[in-house]
Amino acid sequence: MTRFLYPQIVTAAATAARLARGVRPEQLGGPSPCGEWDVRTLLNHFVLWTGYSFERRALRQEVPQELIDRDFTAEPGWAGAYAAQLDRAVAAWSDPAAFEGIIDVGQGYEMPAEMVAGMVLKEMVVHGWDVARATGQEYGWPEDVAKSVLHVVEEHGELYRQFDGFAGVVAVPADASTLDRALALSGRDPGWTTT
Repeated sequence: MTRFLYPQIVTAAATAARLARGVRPEQLGGPSPCGEWDVRTLLNHFVLWTGYSFERRALRQEVPQELIDRDFTAEPGWAGAYAAQLDRAVAAWSDPAAFEGIIDVGQGYEMPAEMVAGMVLKEMVVHGWDVARATGQEYGWPEDVAKSVLHVVEEHGELYRQFDGFAGVVAVPADASTLDRALALSGRDPGWTTT
């Protein structure tokens, strides 16, 4: 993973913003593909880590507890605020220096910056899929984005499982798409529906 991910981050962020704007208030209490999380819990995680935390990682700043505890979806215009925050995060990663060195990700863990960028790209796409499926929206990412996400899931899947970030691998057909393979390896059923 190198800075070649930046154009993919731009693409994924645009889709993430669109999906957030497409969520209707009455859908917030509905189910999501993320186990016991409802749509509100999923969205708060999505907004925090792909928007606010992502910018702070580029700037080598801590994520304050106030943001971790915040219910973004309870605020008027939250989806527009998220889109604006995504723009700030993407701008922060436009600096090539953001992809260099090590980032303290908290709890005593440090990771190469380019690894953090790849993991957040994965968050945008996989949780973007979660949001789309939970709220009945169209979704889709270019094949190069799906391949990068598959690479991240293959490389770090067991790490995610150690921290209960992924469920067990789901079986998919041999001819499954790149995105479906990434979803399945992250513990998601690509055929999941709200019914």
